[in-house]
Amino acid sequence: MSQIPLSVDPLLTPLRLGNHTVKNRIFSSGHALSHTVQGRATETTLRYQMEKAKGGIGLSFVGGSGTVSVDTAPVFDQLIVDDEIIPFFSELSDFYHKHDALLMTQLTHLGRRTNANAGEWVPIVAPSATREILHRGFPRAMDEDDIHRIVEDFANAANRCKAGGLDGLEVIASGHLIDQFWSPATNHRTDKYGGSLENRMRFGRMVFEAMREAVGKEFLLGVRMTMTEHDYDASGLSFEANIEIAQRLKNDGILDFLNLVSGRIDSMPRLTNYMPGMAAPLAPFLQQVAMFRKEIDLPIFHATRINDLATARHAITEHIVDMVGMTRGHIADPYIV
Repeated sequence: MSQIPLSVDPLLTPLRLGNHTVKNRIFSSGHALSHTVQGRATETTLRYQMEKAKGGIGLSFVGGSGTVSVDTAPVFDQLIVDDEIIPFFSELSDFYHKHDALLMTQLTHLGRRTNANAGEWVPIVAPSATREILHRGFPRAMDEDDIHRIVEDFANAANRCKAGGLDGLEVIASGHLIDQFWSPATNHRTDKYGGSLENRMRFGRMVFEAMREAVGKEFLLGVRMTMTEHDYDASGLSFEANIEIAQRLKNDGILDFLNLVSGRIDSMPRLTNYMPGMAAPLAPFLQQVAMFRKEIDLPIFHATRINDLATARHAITEHIVDMVGMTRGHIADPYIV
């Protein structure tokens, strides 16, 4: 088989993303390494990420599920609740920029997806007082003070990311607090944050607006969101409902990209489908992503069981995605690009 010339390989074409240019179409998605100690990054975390930059990756997300509030424990990954994270971000972002690569991170509030006995031993909060099947904690329904406090926490965390020299960040909606507000399966409120889709989107929009105001227009902002919950829970968000959410977010003009996943993560069987293991078929959600992106005019990221360059190249060549994640591929070979 003849090799594709480097000059025409779609994986190596640059992508304009906001006011930034990604040198190629390969990214490593946010994922928890369990390398942190009490929510703080270690030398192992630093070296792991640096190797990817040396290998030629275009963009990497450092860490996964970086928590912004003291009432949502980091469990496996980094705390972004104070300025202690900034020197780590600065050292790593400088290294990435010297290798002509972009560096981002993930921010989240886990909502009900944690336990009260993790981290600070403070009560967990969620849109409604409904337990998650997997973590089994009893959340308290958020009041107005909680909502404004957590919105401010997101904005402050985004500021720390910018101060650390990162190029951008993504907020995890799927299964976490913002999605818990979006989804009728977890939002049973009757106030201005519940009921209609407009109301259920209110909290998330407040978060995105506060972050954009905090970091300015040059800093990249995106969201990792699910395409459907209906395959796993008929009471959750349908494919059509998530398209409507994405269209409204696009029209708000705040976000620079969407990172698409599929399913729910609130039970072990659902989590297994959401993050399929090595025995699962390759790229199980690419067709769903292709259908979703036809409706949304925003750069699309996706990274589920895309472990080889042939599958990644197909996703780019067929215009299914704009950035393709090969996270396990990079764990196996950080020089895979």
